[in-house]
Amino acid sequence: MGAEHSLGEPCADIAARQRPPLEGGRVRVVEVMATGTNGGAQEHVYSLVTRLDPANYDVRVVSLSHGSSVRRLEKAGIEVSVIDEPDDHAAVRALADLLASMEPEVIHNHMYRAEVVGTRAALLLGEMGCKRPAIISTVHSSRIRCVDDRVALRHLTPLIDRLIVVSKAIELKIQEEGRTGAPVSLIYNGVDLQRYNHQQPCCTLHDEYLIPEASPIVGVVARLEAEKGHRVLLEAWPLVLAAHPEAWLLIVGEGSERNSLEAQAGSLGISDHIVFTGRREDVPAVTAALDVAVLPSYREAQGLSVLEAMALSRPVVASNVGGIPEMIEDGVSGLLVPPGNREALAGAINRLLSDHPFADMLAKRGHDLVHDRFCIEMMTSQIEALYDEAAIKLRTAAAVPR
Repeated sequence: MGAEHSLGEPCADIAARQRPPLEGGRVRVVEVMATGTNGGAQEHVYSLVTRLDPANYDVRVVSLSHGSSVRRLEKAGIEVSVIDEPDDHAAVRALADLLASMEPEVIHNHMYRAEVVGTRAALLLGEMGCKRPAIISTVHSSRIRCVDDRVALRHLTPLIDRLIVVSKAIELKIQEEGRTGAPVSLIYNGVDLQRYNHQQPCCTLHDEYLIPEASPIVGVVARLEAEKGHRVLLEAWPLVLAAHPEAWLLIVGEGSERNSLEAQAGSLGISDHIVFTGRREDVPAVTAALDVAVLPSYREAQGLSVLEAMALSRPVVASNVGGIPEMIEDGVSGLLVPPGNREALAGAINRLLSDHPFADMLAKRGHDLVHDRFCIEMMTSQIEALYDEAAIKLRTAAAVPR
């Protein structure tokens, strides 16, 4: 059984429309995040909760750890509770007690641990004599789970009211993991176009990192983890420099691989044309300043940084994995390369650095695609529809005399 999905209206039409409030007042929603650190799932939660209409939705966030995403949400005025309890059984109990005081109609879990803890906490509410909220879980990650993880999710999935997948690739993944018994909706991540529409390129990169003014900059925005493919990009970089000796590579992000990646760059003799920026608070401006945006991942649920680069009219080179080919048509809205192939990766980058009209054409088509089909308004509207459906079902059931 495939996921329910409809592209529906173009983004411009959705952005101009306002969803009418439900009879019975605002829908009470609690978003549960597995961690409060940075990542695509946390970016998704931030985009969603800051877009939900406060006249229609009373939304709060619970994070199962502290982190910069928690601080960012709080800065945006979102109420966030942190349950920093590493033991799952204790975390389930603490979350159930917290939910009992919040009385949500919908609990929306994000990432694996939140699916497990959040679902069990919602079920525990019923055992405590409280109303059990509708359970929605978004599967963000393409990571391969261990056997114990898969068993836990297989048992919990029939008890979940709705699964959301962010790509057809993730839908296939959950099927392969045996996760059946819950209806599935395909809702792609969206880009906040208001944030990207009039974004000016960062004008200080050349001065900050002593990059010659005329040098083209290729960049990757991703966590510094093995699955993101930075190693193959570094292996490809000497081939890029052979054709474009003036080019520089910007590696934006933080993660456990940084020291080993810096050592690899040193061993390849390319450190003088590479910058590891670490965490940047101005990623849209940095992305807008790139001549080519790259995402060389081995696995990718969807690849939000690819969408963001396309929204900023940057030509993109990305691995042909996971949900990426659902956004990029090779040679039309970007270039796709086999994962782990340094020659293909270097060849695609060199082509875009050499053929400016072709690069501009890809950038424009990518921009138009994101603005028409991958906006935050479309994503939010589709999720709101699921919240409304769940709340109507609960309210109707509560109104039936027993």
